Amino acid sequence: MQPLLFYLLKVIFAPIMDIRCTDKELFYLKKIAAAAAELGIETYLVGGFVRDKLLDRPTKDADVVCLGDGIALAHAVASRFKPVPNVNFFKNFGTAQIRVDDFEIEFVGARKESYQSDSRKPHVTPGSLQDDQNRRDFTINALAVSLNEADYGQLIDPFNGIADMRAKIIRTPLEPAHTFSDDPLRMMRAIRFAAQLRFDIDETTFRGIIETAHRIEIISQERITDELNKIIASPKPSIGFDLLYKSGLLQLIFPKMVELAGAEYVDGYGHKDNFYHTLQVLDNVARESDDLWLRWAAILHDIAKPATKRFEEGHGWTFHGHEVVGGRMVPKIFAKLKLPQNEKMRFVKKLVELHLRPISLTKENITDSAIRRLLFDAGEDLEALMTLCDADITSKNKQKVKRFQENFRLVRERCREVEEKDQIRNWQPPIGGEEIMTMFNLHPSREVGLLKDSLKDAILDGIVANEYEAAKNFLMEKAREIGIR
Repeated sequence: MQPLLFYLLKVIFAPIMDIRCTDKELFYLKKIAAAAAELGIETYLVGGFVRDKLLDRPTKDADVVCLGDGIALAHAVASRFKPVPNVNFFKNFGTAQIRVDDFEIEFVGARKESYQSDSRKPHVTPGSLQDDQNRRDFTINALAVSLNEADYGQLIDPFNGIADMRAKIIRTPLEPAHTFSDDPLRMMRAIRFAAQLRFDIDETTFRGIIETAHRIEIISQERITDELNKIIASPKPSIGFDLLYKSGLLQLIFPKMVELAGAEYVDGYGHKDNFYHTLQVLDNVARESDDLWLRWAAILHDIAKPATKRFEEGHGWTFHGHEVVGGRMVPKIFAKLKLPQNEKMRFVKKLVELHLRPISLTKENITDSAIRRLLFDAGEDLEALMTLCDADITSKNKQKVKRFQENFRLVRERCREVEEKDQIRNWQPPIGGEEIMTMFNLHPSREVGLLKDSLKDAILDGIVANEYEAAKNFLMEKAREIGIR
């Protein structure tokens, strides 16, 4: 018989779901319980580990609260492993962490918290387990399980978190406006959990988010963006974005996206609501890829439509050039949101700029030249671009969607055929800029760029063979044409 808490939990909560704890996790818990008993301090598992085990979600960490010195407990637990793991501790906060294999355990003494109105950093004093549970963000995160010998495995659930878990509800333990005003990041966490777990936010709790939304302004951009990325990485990101929009938070943290919302009608002509179209594209991409940056490309692919929207008499609404304008907006948006200014940003910018190209090929006879240019410009990001473009085929008209998808499959097939034949992806012309300067005794100049681009275009258009001698002959002729000797 296993004298372990999850045996008891399994008996108590069998009506909810079957609970599984790995042998390694059980081994770690035994070490923690033994160290706590040796120190003579009450110790409890709290928060996400308990929640995720009850929901049968994978876990990579655990939070341990003790009625005493959390740092001392961390050292005592670490000493029971061979080799002894490093203890990372933060004396000012009374917290410590150890990592065993790929599992992280955080230790802290139970505490009370109080906040100033201009900061989410709490004033901390020692407290009871009840005080510690009171400071938790949501009822499903306020669950605690005893690791003490006298009541090992007993669940402490002062806010009916199990009932909320069964009902799939996100609810604050205390009055929502108070909870969110103290730490406004909890508003985004509520929405993130709703998206990740597919739970609903309790009506009173959501009203608290709406009333307290302005408080998000005291949160650093880095923390806001971290939560935003977690929402984007969820199985169905539209859930989170819809809640951000309806709560008023999105207007504060990402107003450019809110500008996409709504449809306008003139003389019977209307356009789609580009906000909800974007969410549909995002969900479509999420079904195909876990790539965070491809999902960001979905979010930003139409971001310039409000700036480029025009009404043309007898034709309707147009968004000419929104892909070009959108590409220019990407670096500014990344900078404002404190997203990386590196190849990730350049990847998103490239996909925003190119997202109309494959779709446009379905409206014309697909020439080898057009396919070569697409392959060349997309390069190694072709598959990501095609995933985005496929996701961008949305309409309430199912026949229209089916027709576009069939045409798009033809574009994909033609890309495969031309790529196999010409090997053009990631291709560079057989004569580059350095050799052009040597051939014509030129310094870096507009003429060098003109010759280089002319050669590239001629090969992509099939005018010149993709061979060195043919390229050289073309350049000699082009140089004479523009007056270079």
